[in-house]
Amino acid sequence: MKGDKKIIYLVGMGPGNFDMMTDQAIQAVEKSDVIVGYTVYVDLVKDHFPDKEFKTTPMRKEIERCRMCFELAEEGKTVSMICSGDSGVYGMAAPVYELSPEYDDDIEICVIPGITAANSGAAVLGCPLNHDYCVISLSDLLTPWEIIEKRLKAAIDGDFAIAIYNPSSHKRHDYLKRACDIMLASGASPDRKCGYVENIGRNGTSCKVCTLSELEKEQVNMFTTVFVGNSHSEIINGKLVTKRGYDI
Repeated sequence: MKGDKKIIYLVGMGPGNFDMMTDQAIQAVEKSDVIVGYTVYVDLVKDHFPDKEFKTTPMRKEIERCRMCFELAEEGKTVSMICSGDSGVYGMAAPVYELSPEYDDDIEICVIPGITAANSGAAVLGCPLNHDYCVISLSDLLTPWEIIEKRLKAAIDGDFAIAIYNPSSHKRHDYLKRACDIMLASGASPDRKCGYVENIGRNGTSCKVCTLSELEKEQVNMFTTVFVGNSHSEIINGKLVTKRGYDI
């Protein structure tokens, strides 16, 4: 049944495991007539919502996907656009809002938060983000590498713990090494404690803790989130721990 309102839900589905979707996210999808998303993400949830209509686009068709949501909403359908993690963290929330002036002004946009890769990956490793931290993507598809380099230097200068998204791909196989070189040249100790998690919340989840000098030599894939501790982070009982600062 078509909804009385024109609504687009921007649903953060978390890392991929259905159990890590919030109740609010599940309810939004259940209220929707159509689920829109990147093919890989739709496949992760499709079996849990068998009565829904699904629309997908491949990678690099993000704007087409956003326009599809508006077109479906203008037909009177309630739409959920699903995004991995949170739709407002390297997700589709911003382009949907940017496109919204082109469409009916009575279309309501609702952002439904989700568990980010930074949060879910940190939980696997221990608590690497337990103090001030920043999130930096190494993908230069939409951000010039010069800006990424500036952000890495600033993060080390500010002694932030860092969650690194998109550390590698077929075309960017050496970007993590380049990032490590920048951090080392910016004053980070080679012994700085780090770690990474692959396939967070999906089949084949794996993780490793290491030092920054060891991280520089690691080969990771595009489904990996990397964590660099601050100068006070430690590895305790095999877990990456960034201290909060309590006198213990």
